Amino acid sequence: MLSDGSGGQGTQGLAHSTDGSGADPTIWSRPLTSPPVTETPRPPARAPEPESARNGRVPLEIMVISLGAVALGVVLRFVTRSPLWLDEALSVNIAKLPLGDIAAALRQDGHPPLYYGLLHEWMTVFGSSDGAVRALSGVFALLTLPLMWLVGRRRGGSLLAWVAVAVLALSPFGLRYATETRMYSIVMVLVLAGYLLLDDVVRRAKPGVLVLVGLATVSGALLLTHYWSIWLLGAIEVMLAWRWWRDHEPAARRCLARAFVAVAAGGLFFLPWVPSFLYQSVHTGTPWAGAQRPGSVLAVTLAEFGGGGFRDAEFVGGLILVLSLLALFGRAVSRRHIDLDLGTQPQFRFEAVVIGLTLGFGIAVAAAAGSAFAGRYASVIFPLVMLLVAGGITRLVDRRARAIVLAAFLSLCLLGAYKNVTYQRSQGRVAAQAVNAAAAPGDIVVFCPDQLGPAFSRSMRTDLDRVVYPSLAPPERVDWVDYAQRNAAASPAAVATELLTRAGGHQVFLVWQPSYRTLEGQCEALFDALSVARPGSSTLVTASGATYYEPGSVTRFPARS
Repeated sequence: MLSDGSGGQGTQGLAHSTDGSGADPTIWSRPLTSPPVTETPRPPARAPEPESARNGRVPLEIMVISLGAVALGVVLRFVTRSPLWLDEALSVNIAKLPLGDIAAALRQDGHPPLYYGLLHEWMTVFGSSDGAVRALSGVFALLTLPLMWLVGRRRGGSLLAWVAVAVLALSPFGLRYATETRMYSIVMVLVLAGYLLLDDVVRRAKPGVLVLVGLATVSGALLLTHYWSIWLLGAIEVMLAWRWWRDHEPAARRCLARAFVAVAAGGLFFLPWVPSFLYQSVHTGTPWAGAQRPGSVLAVTLAEFGGGGFRDAEFVGGLILVLSLLALFGRAVSRRHIDLDLGTQPQFRFEAVVIGLTLGFGIAVAAAAGSAFAGRYASVIFPLVMLLVAGGITRLVDRRARAIVLAAFLSLCLLGAYKNVTYQRSQGRVAAQAVNAAAAPGDIVVFCPDQLGPAFSRSMRTDLDRVVYPSLAPPERVDWVDYAQRNAAASPAAVATELLTRAGGHQVFLVWQPSYRTLEGQCEALFDALSVARPGSSTLVTASGATYYEPGSVTRFPARS
């Protein structure tokens, strides 16, 4: 598939002349057949090479910019002021369970188990504070940097390696999930590690057993970390099969066949989880949103890669798209001109097709199943997109222009980094502090909807009777099984009556936020029913959607006199 920048062990029969990018041609980029030569051909005009391709050195300005980006990126991977929000708190609460109970809990949650097992062991050593549980993602995010450097060096020499690691170091998407207690940083590490292992298998005439086992293991780990890995691995298998069918060199076909089998063998690790996966597919789903069109998926993905909710995220996402297209179609013909070849450039053709197929498979299945798409699912293709962004920057062969574009892009990324550090993902800590100050032991706290429970109860006193609407279950977890149907059958009036009976003479605290999907109007109806039974309520906290990603209000209903 790929080649390292120094030549090394190549697949028999492959050419090893450079193409001006600093990388060697590979199975993906070389011609499928060699036409007979009837006359001495005239050498084609070559594009001007970047300085690093001519003298093997990376320009000083690129080194300085990249090293600065990496140093800053390392620090920012462990810095955020926000408390945990719903998904993070859920992850922690599931991972706190005994290892033998995690699989059963995940049947109600809708995710595969590997990350939760790792987080369980991590918390055993480092505890479950906000900083401790997020540090696991930070450590994995650090590992993406040297892996990206290796990928870039193999794909385009040292210049691409340094630009790629700089782009990844300060990418808003990478920083967000480096500071979030979720599995997406691990996904990125596995994608980059798998990329390198797949390269080793495809370019070696006789890859070692350990390399093949490593590729199968990484493929299995991806499947057990996030379900969108199914579409990524499916896209890779399609590419391997297509190239095997089109290629007529026996050595190349053997390499491609080995790679195909190794990736497929990763499915063996997933087989024990298949019953849970099938149950989740039928019963959990994504009740918080509906299916999206392909154009909307692309727009959401680019905005997420650009930094999510901050004002310039869409602009940064647009730059990511432009630079990626430049890597795929652009060819420098002089220091001031880049031609666009609709036939695409071979250097990043494989990555581009895998990105497109992964999104295509995911969108098609989501549309058929009526499920939603969230930008974070695209973490399976994010490292490949960042490689294309770096490739687009290296299409500029003028040193000054290249350095200016890299510095400008990283400066815009810092806007997203600043948002990640300062933005509050949940109002749960504020709500908990208000309840803790006003409540007496035995008072009842109800979270409406239940999705507020995990994060908002995290720092709340444990001598209170804490329950969720509509099930009146403890607030640590959310049962997503047939979620919409259960909510549709709930009765706010009946729940209010049961709450008041359970509260007796104690105060009732309602932690709530209206307009959650599948619960439209129910939290408001619960508020009205409690207000009638316990007049004289007071608002302790007002929800602020402008300040918090996950807002919530707190209303106190007085004790019965």
